[in-house]
Amino acid sequence: MTTSSTFSWEAYYKAPIVGIIRGETLETVREIAKAYIEAELFTIEITMNTAGVAEIIAMLRTEFPSLNVGAGTVCTLEDYSVAVSAGAQFIVTPIIDELVIKKAVADAIPIFPGAYTPTEIYKAWSLGASAVKIFPATQLGPTYIKDVLAPLNTVKLLPTGGVNKENIKIFFSAGAIGAGMGSSLLNKQLIKDKNFKELTTYFKSIKSEIVDFIK
Repeated sequence: MTTSSTFSWEAYYKAPIVGIIRGETLETVREIAKAYIEAELFTIEITMNTAGVAEIIAMLRTEFPSLNVGAGTVCTLEDYSVAVSAGAQFIVTPIIDELVIKKAVADAIPIFPGAYTPTEIYKAWSLGASAVKIFPATQLGPTYIKDVLAPLNTVKLLPTGGVNKENIKIFFSAGAIGAGMGSSLLNKQLIKDKNFKELTTYFKSIKSEIVDFIK
């Protein structure tokens, strides 16, 4: 593979949104990626429970070198091995698995482990997480981010689940360094209709909500 294997934090901070793709075909993901780049979004993850995930990650790495391409729903070292072998540049987990986190840290691959409570968040951060994915953030809301960061002000938080166009700005105002977005970003109807031009416009509208927080 000729593209750089290194995750680009510079690209990430140009648009600190992690688009989460689950259950789409390779051809559909290719069209989503085109719209993603057109909207100047740069960080995308494919969940490990997507059929053909390794092939999709490899395709994205080869055809879209400007993207940060990662693997999500990584729960085991076996998942990790498949993801990294396919070319994943970062790892996202829904849980804290110490072996997976330590392996990613040892391999210098950014990892965003999922955590819920302050104790879990601090544990994930202490193990070497690049940022801690607050999951699910649906019931917690932006105030929780602010409350956690009051005592744990050095921790980087990435709320996922429940972040949408209407509240993403509030999450960033509360101190989040990014947001993971699945169906709230990847509009199912637009994708089903293959209306990727409108999907691009929708991506841009969400990014515009956080323009004041882009470095």
